[in-house]
Amino acid sequence: MEEDRQIFVIFDKTAFLKPALLFCSLILFYNSFCQDTNYWQQQVNFQISVNLKDDDHTLDGFLKMEYINNSPDTLQFIWIHLWPNAYKNDRTAYTDQALENESTEFYFSPENKKGYINRLEFKVDDILATIEDHAQHQDIIKLLLPAPLLPGNKINIETPFHVKLPFNFSRGGHIGQSYQLTQWYPKPAVYDHKGWHPIPYLDQGEFYNDFGNYKVSITVPEEYVVASTGIQTNTVTEGDSKTLTFEQENIHDFAWFADKDYILAKDTLQLATKIIEVRAYYLPSKKETWNNSLQFIKNAITSKSKWIGEYPYNIVSVVEKPGRNSGGMEYPTITLLSSPGNERQLDLLIHHEVGHNWFYGILASNERSHPWMDEGMNSYYDKRYGLQQYSNTPVLNEENKFFGKRIPTDLEAVLLRAVVKEKKDQPIETTSEKFTALNYSLIAYTKAAQWMQLLENEMGTLAFDKMMHIYYERCKFKHPYPADFKAIVEEVHGRNIDSLFGLLEKKEGDKKYAKKDFKLMPFFSLKDTDKYNHIFISPAAGYNFYDKFMIGGLIHNYTLPQNQLQFIIAPLYATGSKKLNGIGKISYKAIWKKGNKLVIALNGAKFSGTVFKDSTNTSNFLDYKKLVPALTYTFANKDPRSSISKFIQWKSYLLNERSYLFTRDTINQNFIITYPSNKKYIHQVNFGIENNRKLYPYNAILQGEKGAGFFKINLSSNYYFNYARGGGLNVRLFAGKFFYSSDLTSSFKTYQYHFNMTGANGFEDYTYSNYFIGRNEFDGLLSQQIMIKDGGFKVRTDLLSNKFGRSDDWLSAVNFTSSIPKTIFPLPLKIFADIGTYAEAWDKDAPTGKFVYDAGVQLSLLKNIINIYIPLVYSKVYRDYFKSYIPEKRFQKNISFSIDVQNISLKKFFPQSPF
Repeated sequence: MEEDRQIFVIFDKTAFLKPALLFCSLILFYNSFCQDTNYWQQQVNFQISVNLKDDDHTLDGFLKMEYINNSPDTLQFIWIHLWPNAYKNDRTAYTDQALENESTEFYFSPENKKGYINRLEFKVDDILATIEDHAQHQDIIKLLLPAPLLPGNKINIETPFHVKLPFNFSRGGHIGQSYQLTQWYPKPAVYDHKGWHPIPYLDQGEFYNDFGNYKVSITVPEEYVVASTGIQTNTVTEGDSKTLTFEQENIHDFAWFADKDYILAKDTLQLATKIIEVRAYYLPSKKETWNNSLQFIKNAITSKSKWIGEYPYNIVSVVEKPGRNSGGMEYPTITLLSSPGNERQLDLLIHHEVGHNWFYGILASNERSHPWMDEGMNSYYDKRYGLQQYSNTPVLNEENKFFGKRIPTDLEAVLLRAVVKEKKDQPIETTSEKFTALNYSLIAYTKAAQWMQLLENEMGTLAFDKMMHIYYERCKFKHPYPADFKAIVEEVHGRNIDSLFGLLEKKEGDKKYAKKDFKLMPFFSLKDTDKYNHIFISPAAGYNFYDKFMIGGLIHNYTLPQNQLQFIIAPLYATGSKKLNGIGKISYKAIWKKGNKLVIALNGAKFSGTVFKDSTNTSNFLDYKKLVPALTYTFANKDPRSSISKFIQWKSYLLNERSYLFTRDTINQNFIITYPSNKKYIHQVNFGIENNRKLYPYNAILQGEKGAGFFKINLSSNYYFNYARGGGLNVRLFAGKFFYSSDLTSSFKTYQYHFNMTGANGFEDYTYSNYFIGRNEFDGLLSQQIMIKDGGFKVRTDLLSNKFGRSDDWLSAVNFTSSIPKTIFPLPLKIFADIGTYAEAWDKDAPTGKFVYDAGVQLSLLKNIINIYIPLVYSKVYRDYFKSYIPEKRFQKNISFSIDVQNISLKKFFPQSPF
């Protein structure tokens, strides 16, 4: 019925008047473009023999290629890709990109997991040829031809080669004795009408190769099951090894896979003009999930054959990758994929990966430069298939009702809208390597699929399908570019479509959203955020030593995409103090077109900070209240892939602290206790820079503070040195200078704000920015809680009236924290060491030496949110203090801990997140 309705869109008014003319035009369109005599492309035919040695994970091979120069140009050289060399060391384009994409797995891998290709000796028409290294990339060489290759001529190139297979870090290599042979042999770069395309191997960014005919003979130990591109034409067994020969015409790459445990399931599928063979190779442990895999492969072939054009090859295979779940990767006639969680996910994954045969395999566009022409087009058909098979309902609806009710049908579309609203999106027409890791998925796949849907809406489904059939038939086994696709769209559609294709080059910009109604929801929801401004309500709880257990509610509007105006409020009734406490925040965010961001915020909190019992044993809870207006300006990065963030921030802490005051009644000769409210303020300016890169991340904050009678300035920074076997060493540097703001230097009044070397307690958290269970406890376990501030020492001298290492002048310190490999100790144990100095230590009668230190072990839990410090070594001044003030259970009482909930951030867990 849908096609019947769409026919009116296709023919329009002209169609009813001149149907014969339209029909003739379509025939002419079909015979134009790729049939143009000016079009040309190179052809490279391969004969390869290769021997797998599973004792040392190597290949020994011999390659012959026939290179046919169909171009109008004379070639003096040919660029050759040696992509196994991407795994040679940590100085390749692959390594650099992996680090930028938050992976150090290959960078820190041992030599026996790396790989390379060598023992090359190129001959051209039996003449030894010279090679030159690429100026930048180790996995590209230039093959200098002994004689110029004239247009229309061909040459024969041959070379032996040896490959040390890497561990499978990215698409190919080995996982134990399971082998994934992809990008494993020397192959020439494409030379087309735009010139040469020598490209290094990348994990994010796929390939561009010339078509040709392949004959590959593979020798493996006899017990291996081999799955390969093409049709098996011969098998020879000799001793404990076997040689399998595979052949395939009109392909631009060749991959094969070998595993001793593969189960082979096979069947046939009748297409319109032929019968093809369908194969699935899977491992015994996933047999149940793969029971219907053959049908899923058939569904993929038949749906794409119907919607685009008939599958041209005689075989299609899907192979399971062992181990880690990492999606899939396509090659001509065959694809490798990891087993997902259930059959439906397997069906959708197979449909996607097998579908690449059309766009990656047959319509072999330059995917490194135009990834949307494969990923986006293919993802459009994934959505279409999902609607046909499953009504596009999210998988979570089947597995978890709670999340299923709150997860949208198209989660990727919601994430895309969220990125767009943050102005962190990139144009669809962006090269693969220039996308951020997040945008590569959301833009090249999801947004490009949405663009294809816009194209379908513009043309009508019937005309769109006809156009795609023409595009496929005309351009298969060729290298279409975006301009070629646009030309066919306009010819079939009969209209100029510049405006729609112009969207490929643009970001969303300042998109205006329709007004939305408000809707109450429990907990959270990402559904229908384009229709409603959700307000979420859920229970909330809290605890501190004075208020005891607190219970209340959480009201907020945090969702995706993020609202410009965000708020969260958590009123909490305290069962101990019998008071209403809570926290709250409201913020407004403005983002400029280039990505510069301004956030205006107001934070507030109210809790009890201590309790005082008077002579009648009545508990008087002394609370604190704070309001914190703030402005934060974050500078945009010119490079979207940069992990650097720079900001400037102003905050004013407006505090109201309730305390107790003893006064003497001289008439009645007794003491009167009152509970006055003391108002304070702290103005704060921060200049910050941080780099959340995976390797050697760092941050630095220059802070200025002003309060009553003083101002101070300090710089704190952290630099993290990664270890090859995991973990690393964090180095923290701190330096600060304190000033009195008048001639009356009142040390007593400003004591709370002085710099402090030793473990800072709740009293010194004068902005109330850290969570303390017992903020003003000076005895027992709760008194052992500290925060990492100023000098950052882990030892405490709280019982002194003037703490060791306190300064109202200047102070500097360096703190080291090193992880311990889990092979040595299974718990998340670390070693810490602190050393510092301060102005008073340089006085003539200083209470300490010029430099003080401490060191010990640290147990870090919950992603370093809870840290327990055990000092073992420290300066003499601390040792003397402990002997004098802590006579019993000294070791136990010297332990300190911190609860660093204020450091929780999305960036900490997801560095690539734009939110």
